[in-house]
Amino acid sequence: MRSLNRFLLNAFQARRAPTLQRTFHSTSLATMPRTAATESFKFNHTMIRIKDPKLSLPFYMDTLGMDLVSERNMGDFTLYFLAFDHDGIASLPAEQKAKARFNREGILELTHNHGTESDPNFQGYANGNAEPGRGFGHIAITVNNIEEACARFESLGVPFKKRLTDGKMRHIAFILDPDGYWVEVVPQALSL
Repeated sequence: MRSLNRFLLNAFQARRAPTLQRTFHSTSLATMPRTAATESFKFNHTMIRIKDPKLSLPFYMDTLGMDLVSERNMGDFTLYFLAFDHDGIASLPAEQKAKARFNREGILELTHNHGTESDPNFQGYANGNAEPGRGFGHIAITVNNIEEACARFESLGVPFKKRLTDGKMRHIAFILDPDGYWVEVVPQALSL
């Protein structure tokens, strides 16, 4: 598999190398200017699959305080779009809400494939933090007071992957959602 990945990477680089080298090697990534072609781009959302919305929605809405800004039943699956709704999008009429959903940042899309919640053979989804398939790692939220937030999560029975007292990084924590996805909890005034 590694040789196939290396082959594909080499083939990609051979076609794109002059452009990539000019772009990435002549300028620090941190100082690359946005171009007219990308100035309107936003990171809109990320999607994770969930087993049971009756468990996941209360976690994200009640435990983390997110708002359901949109819900779409697509027949075989349902999409739930959640965000910290500081702009009042959740209270807009449906048509305006749909437009606003795709013109904002920081949305979490939960995809529920119908039937997984009651299928005894369903093994759950990989969270991306173990082999095979290590890739996706976590989402993160910021909080005003991390000690208070972690104490609240503890009182609600939320499982921790890493507590504030664990390891060297004692200024962050990781909690687990009902599907085992990691949620990093970071203070708003984090200094690295």
